[in-house]
Amino acid sequence: MKQRPSSEEYAAYYHTYVGKVPEGDIVQLLEGGLSAGLSYWSGLSEEQAEYRYAENKWSLKEVLGHIADTEAIMSYRLLRVARGDVQPLLGFDQDLYMPASAFDAVPLSMLIDRYESTRRSTLALLRTLPAGAWTRWGNASGADVTVLALAYIIAGHELHHMSVVVER
Repeated sequence: MKQRPSSEEYAAYYHTYVGKVPEGDIVQLLEGGLSAGLSYWSGLSEEQAEYRYAENKWSLKEVLGHIADTEAIMSYRLLRVARGDVQPLLGFDQDLYMPASAFDAVPLSMLIDRYESTRRSTLALLRTLPAGAWTRWGNASGADVTVLALAYIIAGHELHHMSVVVER
């Protein structure tokens, strides 16, 4: 799917994420993101992955776990909307998820496996969507959203966090 979602297809909150996604086919972009992500995360030691750039900020392991958690949630939303489910989907609070995750106690290799399997699942879903599903609308976190926009949010969310990781 080479078309970008319009700003009406997602809540203004997600503009930062969607805006980070370059031009191109979203499925190919997500595949490229997986390759880049695996390359980056696999190059870290356990010690490096526990790095925090400031007190009370997430470790790199926590960032990776958060990326996978968020993608799983967004992919679930995408599935429901793609299948025509019109029930409003509840939001989630990332700040409540993090303390319950204990990502720093999980070996980095397991977090990488989870990230990879989550992305591969998202890609399998996107590759099997009928053409008409991409433009279906649903409601998540109190805002209307399309399947296409959810795919872009997934890609842009990872790009956002990776740019912060590389910068800090």
